[in-house]
Amino acid sequence: MSIYKNPLQVAIILFTALSVAACSQEETMPEQANDMAADMASEVAVVATEDQSGMNAAEQENLRIAEEWWRTVLMGGRLDQAEQYMTERYIQHNPDVSTGRDGFLQFFGAFAQPGPIPEDFPPTDVKFAEGDYVVFVWERQAEDPTTGDSYDYSFFDVLRMQDGKVDEHWDSVFRATPPEGIAVMPVAPGVGPRPVAPANSAAEQAVEDLVTIEMKDILQYQNIDLAMEVMAEDYIQHNPNVPDGRAGFVEFFSQFADPQPIQDAWPDEPEVIITHDDIALYIMTRYSEDPARDNEVYKWNWFDMFRVENGLVQEHWDSATRDNNVPPSVEPPEGFISFSN
Repeated sequence: MSIYKNPLQVAIILFTALSVAACSQEETMPEQANDMAADMASEVAVVATEDQSGMNAAEQENLRIAEEWWRTVLMGGRLDQAEQYMTERYIQHNPDVSTGRDGFLQFFGAFAQPGPIPEDFPPTDVKFAEGDYVVFVWERQAEDPTTGDSYDYSFFDVLRMQDGKVDEHWDSVFRATPPEGIAVMPVAPGVGPRPVAPANSAAEQAVEDLVTIEMKDILQYQNIDLAMEVMAEDYIQHNPNVPDGRAGFVEFFSQFADPQPIQDAWPDEPEVIITHDDIALYIMTRYSEDPARDNEVYKWNWFDMFRVENGLVQEHWDSATRDNNVPPSVEPPEGFISFSN
């Protein structure tokens, strides 16, 4: 699965362009038709900046730069070119890597070696740019701890771009207990302003409102019966612990659901919601005890992503794996700084 297509948009562009061209051939076009043609031509100029995935020119450029940074610096090991692609303050939310471009270079400099720069970006399950954000969702494989069989799970990387450079990064990493005898490097956590969600179109807001029913009212307030209203019967599930299909979802979560009265407020509010076309991505804030540093708590992120089709939630991805090693959430201590404002 890659960037989602919207053939209807292409048809609208083509139809509008042809209409304008036909009108321009009339030698005695009425003034009203002239105005209409000008308006339509203006609309074509705006819409034509978007490709079939719904990304405008600025978003396409953000995606291009992000992919080039990934191929050049991360995959090609060209750390000497990091300054070209990254801001100096580069806010890092991976809890194992210090924030800042210097922190990035210190971490990757321990093992990165310059090599060939791949011409192609690695395959993703989903990728898009929306506003200042670039999203990569990867399908990865792991070994089932019970059966030894290989299974698929999802991994998330989200970048925020600023003035053509990578300024902030989130991914689905939490701290693991370090192997015995391995020195634990100090980590300067990434603390930046609370992220701001991109503006939604009316269609994107409808997608987000629908998905929020599942994310907030069904999963957080545990009103599982609402699944019949908002989820497709053939719901596709990428969480490797939950069965496919709406019926499988209902059976799984009904085992331990304790329905609560639904309110407007989130019991667990997302750090940011990024909605693009038919996709809504929720980045959640988590706090856990640091396994390497006694009596310390650190911040990390959990991801849920949904796709809507024909007015129903059709597909879901999250950060889950089958080894059940996700650290328990705890309350951050008083004075813990999550955001800079």
